[in-house]
Amino acid sequence: MPATLHEHALFAGSPVLAGVHHVDLDLEPHAHDFLEIAVIGSGKGRHVTSQGEHPLRRGQVIVLRPGAWHGFLDCTDLTVANCCLSAHALRAELAALYDIPMLRRTLWTDPVASGTHGVAITTVDPAAAEEAITEISLLERDLGADQGRPGRVLGRLITVLGILADGRDPERETPESAIHPAVAATIARLEAAPADPWRLDDLARAVNLDPAYLGRLFGRYVGLTPLGFLARLRAERAATLLAHSTLPAARVGAAVGWDDPTYFARRFRTLVGLTPTEYRRRSRSTAHAQLSTPAESTDERRRSRRLPPLSTT
Repeated sequence: MPATLHEHALFAGSPVLAGVHHVDLDLEPHAHDFLEIAVIGSGKGRHVTSQGEHPLRRGQVIVLRPGAWHGFLDCTDLTVANCCLSAHALRAELAALYDIPMLRRTLWTDPVASGTHGVAITTVDPAAAEEAITEISLLERDLGADQGRPGRVLGRLITVLGILADGRDPERETPESAIHPAVAATIARLEAAPADPWRLDDLARAVNLDPAYLGRLFGRYVGLTPLGFLARLRAERAATLLAHSTLPAARVGAAVGWDDPTYFARRFRTLVGLTPTEYRRRSRSTAHAQLSTPAESTDERRRSRRLPPLSTT
């Protein structure tokens, strides 16, 4: 079962976290409450998700939404470069990334698609992967500088994301345009109040569109129906509450809009791949492990093998 890695314990107030790791050990399956991008370089290993185990290949790019989980097994000199984005920042200072079509697909559309459990895996050519790994290493350096470099960090982040977006196989890609205003407005409405009892008719009426047409627009720009997007949003918010609060699971479900505890448990497991109880149990065990080593600084925890690979992982 996955452990859970927490945004507040790793980011130290920064919207971005980055690191390049050379892994020779198994990295136990774990979840986290932030967005992670893992670029695979040289070496060998197997990747574990709710969809099973698969060999890792150079050039693979793994994107995990908050609440998703994965692990690495049988690693031999495996290079994994991580670039992690705070979930809070994705709704605040990094929200503009959603307006860039190629980044919207990388960070939102593909990993929130139905049946993915919040995990998307694509492949870029090896040269693009090496370039991205180099930039992530430089991003790690900028983040560790004595003086804050927010402008340089943001620029480096955009460069990494651009390399990965450009490196995707063009024959398998479809052109995307700027997000439709009605879709953007509906997403903003859902994110502002995910616990409200939204109905498709109400959402469509708010943007003066036919419900069926709004559904088609969401399928085009988001890859889900409006209510499917709402379910993913609720699952991600529930994952954060399970990790950081003592609310009973039933109250967590009610807090995000799923009042029926049985229905909440079923939907959460469908979307995340774990029951709420399993997710919280692993969250608590990881938090205890972090608190049991008070001599470690935040930077040391970031560099340690037990936490980083996969979520700095």
